[in-house]
Amino acid sequence: MGLPPPTPLLLGLLFLLGVLRPLWGDLVFIPSFIRTSRPVASASLVGGAEDVSAVSLSLSLLQDQAGSLPVPACGVLNNDTGNWSLTVTANVNALEVTVRLKKGLQSCSSNKTGSFSESPCIVQTLLVSASDNSSCLAHLLIQVEIYANSSLAHNASENRTVIPNQVYQPLGPCPCNLTAGACDVRCCCDQECSSNVIELFRESCFTGVFGGDVNPLFDQLCSVQRAHGVPDWFPFLCVQSSLANSPFLGHFYHGSVSSGPRAAFEVYLHTDPKDSSDFGYKQGDPLMTAEKAYLTVPQVSLAGQCVQKAPVGFLQNFDVRCITDLEGSWEQGGIINTKIKSGAIGGIVTPKIIYEEATDLDRFITSTETLLQPGSAPRNVTVEEHYVFRWNNNTISEIHVRIIRAEVNAHQKGTMTQRFTVKFVSYNSGNEKETSGNPGYQLGRPVRAIDSSRANPVTALHLWQSAGRGLCTSATFRPVLFGEDALSGCFLEVAINENCTQLREKAVDMLDSLMQATHVAMRGNSDYNNLSDGWLEIIRADAPDTGADPSEGSANGTCLDVPAQLSIRILFSDAGAVEGITQQEILGAETRVSSVNWQFQCGLTCEQKADLFPLSVSVQFIRIPAQLPRPLTRFQINFTEYDCNRNDVCWPQLLYPLTRYYQGEPYSQCVAKGLLLVFFSILAVFLSDPWTRRCKA
Repeated sequence: MGLPPPTPLLLGLLFLLGVLRPLWGDLVFIPSFIRTSRPVASASLVGGAEDVSAVSLSLSLLQDQAGSLPVPACGVLNNDTGNWSLTVTANVNALEVTVRLKKGLQSCSSNKTGSFSESPCIVQTLLVSASDNSSCLAHLLIQVEIYANSSLAHNASENRTVIPNQVYQPLGPCPCNLTAGACDVRCCCDQECSSNVIELFRESCFTGVFGGDVNPLFDQLCSVQRAHGVPDWFPFLCVQSSLANSPFLGHFYHGSVSSGPRAAFEVYLHTDPKDSSDFGYKQGDPLMTAEKAYLTVPQVSLAGQCVQKAPVGFLQNFDVRCITDLEGSWEQGGIINTKIKSGAIGGIVTPKIIYEEATDLDRFITSTETLLQPGSAPRNVTVEEHYVFRWNNNTISEIHVRIIRAEVNAHQKGTMTQRFTVKFVSYNSGNEKETSGNPGYQLGRPVRAIDSSRANPVTALHLWQSAGRGLCTSATFRPVLFGEDALSGCFLEVAINENCTQLREKAVDMLDSLMQATHVAMRGNSDYNNLSDGWLEIIRADAPDTGADPSEGSANGTCLDVPAQLSIRILFSDAGAVEGITQQEILGAETRVSSVNWQFQCGLTCEQKADLFPLSVSVQFIRIPAQLPRPLTRFQINFTEYDCNRNDVCWPQLLYPLTRYYQGEPYSQCVAKGLLLVFFSILAVFLSDPWTRRCKA
């Protein structure tokens, strides 16, 4: 329905005024023009230097019967507002104006539920004017077009929706029917749309399940005929089924449920611990107690979580740390009265337990919060447990346990780091240092090192194991393990007026405490007392100069060239094999110290408190090939399409099982199987139909 000619002109003038008048600082309605099909319209009156609350607002119904709109009169009260009311709400420097239809839309309702009128039943033009002492300040023009049978014209029904039985009828036969009592555009399955209305959008109807096709034919049916996309074997593997049996909503079959026969190969899960210790332990078997239960020690699972009741495996060493809640931790006494089966019939071993008191609680407890309550007694918590099992053949002869405990307040809160170690040693071993392999290194074993300047040369390469606040003074050491790259660090407390020379010396001392060694062992069983038995000198590069003058290039709270990072690089390679097991040995070790410029970090103000200077150490294992790689030939350089590392298609590996690239079986077996395959292929060719016809001819 088009508008009369004067109306677009008035709309254009009001729109132009609405855009320009805020730039002049005048009052303006935002928006200045509203076209709505609802019985409610809202706008805001903003702008102007005068008080907005002193502005008077009036509502008038514009009559366009003579073909021209009347000139709005401001300051004159107009009672001819029809069925519309004006509501004004004062906000901060603005007025919220709401125009609402007083009566309902019964005049727009139709007796026919399914009818849909293409023309609106209410077309009116409203004008809201803002004036001050009969002076017009702003205007708001509202064009109202309300159609019959709109969703707002019907009150929501309070009747409960009856959901049909899904076995016989779909829940939503027309999902696009979203409006009750009205026709939804493009929803051709809507029963409230007349045939004349559906003709308007028949070419744009919703398709699929949303458009009402709630029971489409699935692709596996043999009756489905598709022009393209169906393979040749489709008629052999399609499904012959009734159309009533559909995987979509609304159609299901009822069938009786019966328990199937138990499979003969079903694995039985043992709920009780399986005890086979009377005939000796094997590697990995859980240790059993006299009560026929597993000996458990907290361990770390593959997911990184700490399992409190993890069985201890025979000849399986571990060293783990678990972070637990201090409030719920108590002294663990499970091993005190426990007796362990030795592995022989009737053999029992009683653990020998030694208790020690922890001296530095900051190494174990962090984020402490002590709640002092009258009459609260201290309690003991276990921070470390060390188990040493002596074994003889497949039995256990002795068990030594060292428990380190700490005394804390009964209501102290925080987190605690607990350490649990289990170590199996031979019954005839003394206090000699264990090897890290025989002869080559084993992955995960400590790197052997000595200090040739000491009387007792045995030492090791260390990393920091931070605890508490992460300070270097409370950090413990853990050894460098062969083949495992690692990174650790700690913090030094530094004051704002710290002497730079002393800071450099302190940092160097902390880094040198990790490298109290001059040589590393080439093999895992090198003799500590024989320096010529495969010991390599550690190369120290870029030794830091700690004697620099702190006044040169340094200011208060700033120090230059402070040692901060220790890098350890270890070269290793394969040195042969023993009984098919590859032996690895170390070729060299190098340490390098990197320096940084330190500056005291201030917040809003530089307070007299210590700053934290980070120190770090990194370990990197670099594999050196035992043999230099073969140089590329001229053919490989020029014809890169035959390079398997640069292309998806690898022609040299076309017969992969018969080439040297295949390492799954010995080459002789691969050749024998290949020749056998060739023989069967030739036999199949001779027995085929063309050869049979030629022999008959």
